[in-house]
Formats: sequence, structure tokens, C-alpha cells
Amino acid sequence: MTVELVDFLSQLVSNTTLMVTVLLTLGVIFVNGWTDAANAIATCISTRSMGPRDAIIMATIFNFLGGLVMTLLNPMVAQTIYNMVDFRGDAHEALIALCAALFAIVLWATAAWWFGIPTSESHALIAGISGAAIALQRGLGGINLDEWVKVIYGLGLSLFLGFFSGWLVVKTVELICRGFDRRKTYTPLRYAQIISAAGMAFMHGAQDGQKFMGVFMLGVFLTQGQASVTEFIIPIWLIVLCSAVISLGTSLGGLRIIKSVGMDMVKLETYQGFSADMAGVICLFIASVLGLPVSTTHTKTTAIMGVGAAKRISSVNWGIVKEMLFAWMMTFPGCGLISFLLALVFMKIF
Repeated sequence: MTVELVDFLSQLVSNTTLMVTVLLTLGVIFVNGWTDAANAIATCISTRSMGPRDAIIMATIFNFLGGLVMTLLNPMVAQTIYNMVDFRGDAHEALIALCAALFAIVLWATAAWWFGIPTSESHALIAGISGAAIALQRGLGGINLDEWVKVIYGLGLSLFLGFFSGWLVVKTVELICRGFDRRKTYTPLRYAQIISAAGMAFMHGAQDGQKFMGVFMLGVFLTQGQASVTEFIIPIWLIVLCSAVISLGTSLGGLRIIKSVGMDMVKLETYQGFSADMAGVICLFIASVLGLPVSTTHTKTTAIMGVGAAKRISSVNWGIVKEMLFAWMMTFPGCGLISFLLALVFMKIF
């Protein structure tokens, strides 16, 4: 099943509920690009391979391309997010619960941005729609455990594989460059870092863009009273729209989080920045191919930790790391609970 653009526009004009749902969904997508811009370009800026303005422009372009190209080739991440929760039953109540989840995600992400904490919008999304589904179904029956297992796999992949990939890639780069004049390797590694940062931005769009496309489709089907759709095809117009909105959010940057991730947590040289970006690209590509919804924030941040730890453990600012870990651990219960409570309140009011 899919949604034609002409039908969507005609419904959007005549259906206020659909308009509210679409605006909330696009708001969440925009906030994702706004707060997650740092993940792709923090290392590139901190090593001075690119200036902030040029890096943000580059991230904007490649975020768009990632969401567009990878969704056309392999939309499995969107399908996983869509099927992860059960919004079947009364379509009106289901739509109200979904709107509550989207509102909770925006609140959580904005608060994290304000404090400069690179929390995961992906996990906020998962927690938010899960909390709303539990409120809707009055219990854990709102969760599809078979699909939720993929989230657990993705969490492990983003944390452990990110760290060890960062460690392994930087050790490999050091081995390859051993014996070379350090001054002669700077320029090639600088360009390599720019390319790897572009790849990171591409994979950010590929992962996070798809997640929100799945939620967008869920909202559209619910406004049509179709709460039991299990299979769908993402239309090209929606792919372009979501990719464009996440890129617009990215264009506004995330300088607060860039400072936390790329500068405060560990001081990086050019080859280390390249290694962190390349490790992030590898992990995100594997996850996307497998259809695992992983956190781009966790993957990139743990890759940076791995790169820093490869030099020496003390080179990582573990105080900043503890703050990030606390924010990550609070995302599932925190955002999930907010969404759950808002869903109950909204269903009572509306």
C-alpha cells in the first residue's frame, strides 16, 4: 500500500487532524536534523579540516542524499520502526496517541539540545512511540517484541561496534602511515576526513530519515482510519520531503553539541577525526543493510571514544562521557514515560 501525492494534498487541505499530524512529524524530523548535525561534522570541525559553515553546508547536502538514496535502495529501517509498535484499534485514539508521542520527542530533543547533550533522537523516537502505544493498548501488548529485538541489537551495535571500530580503524591508519613524514600526510588525511565526514552525513540521513518516514506513513494511514496496515511502499514524494526537512534542520547546525562531542570529550588530530568518521560510516552502513534502527549519535560518539582510547585511556574526558551515558540511559524511560502520560492526557481531552 502507498499514498499518492495528489490524494495526500487533497486530504491535507480538508482534514485538520492530518495537518496537525504532518506538522508534528515534520517538526520531529526538523529537530532531528537540527540537533544531530553535530554527529556528522563535529570531528571535521574540531580538527580544523573544515570551517563550521562549510561543514554544515556539506552535511546538509549529504543528509538529503542519504535519506533519498538509501530509502530507494533499502527501506528496511522504516519498515522496522513502523511494525515495532501496535497502533491498531480505534484509529482516532491511535492518532491522538501518536501525536502525543511526537510532541514528547520534540520536548525531549529540544531540552537535550539546550543543555548541549548529544542524546539520541532515534532512541527518543523509539521510546516515544512505544510509550504512546502502551498507553493506547493499555499494556505491553502495544509492543511488537519480534521487531523490538532489532532495537536491542541496534543498541549493542551502536555502542560496542562503534567503540571497537574506532579503535581498530585508527590503529590501522597509524600502521599504514608509520614511517611517513608527518607533514606530508596531513593534506591527504585532511581531504580523507572531509570525504569521511560527508559519508557520515550521508549515513545519518540514511538511518534517521528512514525512521521518521515510517512514522509519517503511520500517521497518514491512521488519519485515513486504516489502523491495520502492515505493509507499505514509501512514495518518492515522501522520501524527498523528509530528506529535505532533515537537511533543513541540519543547515541550522548544532554548535552546542559540536563543542561537547568534537572538542570537550577528546582532543582529536586529523587522522583520528578521519578514523572516527570512517568507523561511524562502516557501522551505520552495516546496520542500514540489515534493517537495524541504530542511533547515529551513539555510533559516532562511541567511535570517537574508541579513537581516543586507542592513544591512551586518559586522553578521553570521562566526565563528559559519564554525562552522555546518563543522558542516553535516561532517554528510554524518560521520553517513554513523558509520551505515555501525554498520550493518556490527550486521549482524555480529545
